[in-house]
Amino acid sequence: MINITLPDNSIKVFEAFPTGMDVAKTISEGFARSCVAMEVDGQPMDLSSNITCDCGLKFITTRDDAALEILRHSAAHVMAEAIQNLYQRADLTIGPVVEDGFYYDIDMDPVSEEDFPAIEAEMQKIIKAKKTFERTVVSKDEALAMFKDNPYKMELIKALEDQEISLYRQGGFTDLCRGPHIPHTGMIKGIKLMKTSGAYWRADQTRQQLQRVYGTAFFDKKELKKHLHLIEEAQKRDHRKIGNKLDLFSFHQEAAGMPFFHARGMDMWNVLLDYWREAHREAGYVETKTPVMLSRHLWEKSGHWENYRENMYTSVVDEEEYAIKPMNCPGGMLLYKTGSHSYRDLPIRAGEIGLVHRHELSGALSGLFRVRAFHQDDAHIFMMPEQIEEEILGVLQLVEKVYSQFGLGFHLELSTRPEKSIGSDEKWEQATNGLKNALDKYGREYLINEGDGAFYGPKIDIHIKDALGRTWQCGTIQLDMALPERFDLTYKGTDNEKHRPVMIHRVIYGSIERFFGILVEHFAGKFPLWLAPVQAILLPINDELNPHAETLQKEMSNLGIRCEVDKRTESLKKKIREAQVNYIPLIITVGEKERESSTLAVRTLDGKVRMGLTMEAFSQVVLKHIKERTLDAQLFE
Repeated sequence: MINITLPDNSIKVFEAFPTGMDVAKTISEGFARSCVAMEVDGQPMDLSSNITCDCGLKFITTRDDAALEILRHSAAHVMAEAIQNLYQRADLTIGPVVEDGFYYDIDMDPVSEEDFPAIEAEMQKIIKAKKTFERTVVSKDEALAMFKDNPYKMELIKALEDQEISLYRQGGFTDLCRGPHIPHTGMIKGIKLMKTSGAYWRADQTRQQLQRVYGTAFFDKKELKKHLHLIEEAQKRDHRKIGNKLDLFSFHQEAAGMPFFHARGMDMWNVLLDYWREAHREAGYVETKTPVMLSRHLWEKSGHWENYRENMYTSVVDEEEYAIKPMNCPGGMLLYKTGSHSYRDLPIRAGEIGLVHRHELSGALSGLFRVRAFHQDDAHIFMMPEQIEEEILGVLQLVEKVYSQFGLGFHLELSTRPEKSIGSDEKWEQATNGLKNALDKYGREYLINEGDGAFYGPKIDIHIKDALGRTWQCGTIQLDMALPERFDLTYKGTDNEKHRPVMIHRVIYGSIERFFGILVEHFAGKFPLWLAPVQAILLPINDELNPHAETLQKEMSNLGIRCEVDKRTESLKKKIREAQVNYIPLIITVGEKERESSTLAVRTLDGKVRMGLTMEAFSQVVLKHIKERTLDAQLFE
């Protein structure tokens, strides 16, 4: 007799060994049709597997995130079968699930997107056949014999320590796989091949180059359509294209992965930093600055030389080895140690806009999202243990204030002690409870990632959501019990004895370059007035009016309005159109009538034109919007 306990603590009793599908059908036929796989005592398994002992059972249904990963894994098998059906020479290697889809690396003749319709048509045949996924286990020798004609599978099998090898069959197609898989191919309702690229076997440039074919899959055709629309929108918002179009930044081979910010980009950059400094002053932070290059012995002391050396740029100065900092923390430790501290001084909140360098592989570089040189808006908060909750709460409130200024939503995740960690159980419990209590008091829901904290302390990750609903991990709050110990940081307590402070590392923008890129895509280049690199542009209708336009430009600049004059000999209509395409919020036509009456004709991006505005009335409205940093695009009533 088998007793199966479901998540609601109800128990299903079976005389024989049921499959997962058998159990699902006892709940309802409709529920069974929505099931994709199951977890037996936490272990993922196919629904066709027999349950042979008492256990806890959880079904994975089409509504669960884990189900989509299983579906896409199965879709990779369908794509591999279709390609083998169509191409005489196609040796399969590996086909994992990745973010938003899957890929398969295959040793075959080159394929392009022009070949996708034929491959997709073959995939649809396999899907319509509703082929079941059947798991079998064979010996290592049997597996080697089965895949004797595929050198890649042979290499994979030989590398496995297991003497029993798991295979999956769908009709006449068989592949190495641990599973689990969906019950049958018919569950794949929406599928699309996305792109192809080259890839080296085992990521080794000395080995065979393969064809990597990417695809995505969904349980619902509507979800696929929605996903493809999102990709199309994201391509339109690509920060690299918009950055080039608006003359914000560029990249050059002479400094791969290190962005160059243009004059307009720097205007926007400085606005971001001005806001950051204002918000942090109000929150009780001081601003500090540490050197970009520090000696090797400091990085050995911090642990970075041992654990992060391959990502650091180094040099020799006066016969001593130095490293360009990949992070700001060790310099912050030295600053703390420049003086003695009492419990009366704590907390100390010290922020730094620090330029850091990290060696990223060239293939991983991606616009402003993945660079080798970037600025972090670091802050280190030194405090007593009893101040943890209050300080974490303060950071969370600051995070909300900053992100809401850009119209960005966010969610929180708490990561707890990993298997490998340092510090006593007591310190970990105190630190984790401090974070939990602060999150509970803050009042937002949060996810808990058990065992996903840093080795030196628990952390809170902050994931922002942009206008397209995409999430980005930017902010983080980490409690550190390692560096205060390594650098022997102390403060004098109420008992007049030395104590070890607790330290928080935190960033809000994170990488400012990356945050800049996210904002470009979030607003699609159509920035709110306070953030726009060019807030107003003056368009004189002829050369004779250029001096008047320049006078107006100086007046506006003196008021704090970022303003330019377009003196080109193009038609007024073309100038207006280009200003609109470049999302300049205020387009001001300068004609003879405006000069004589000392007024302005102002066009906004909603297409409305306000005639006869005095400079006083104009500047009053504009400066109010800038000062309040409003997101409202409606500037004038």
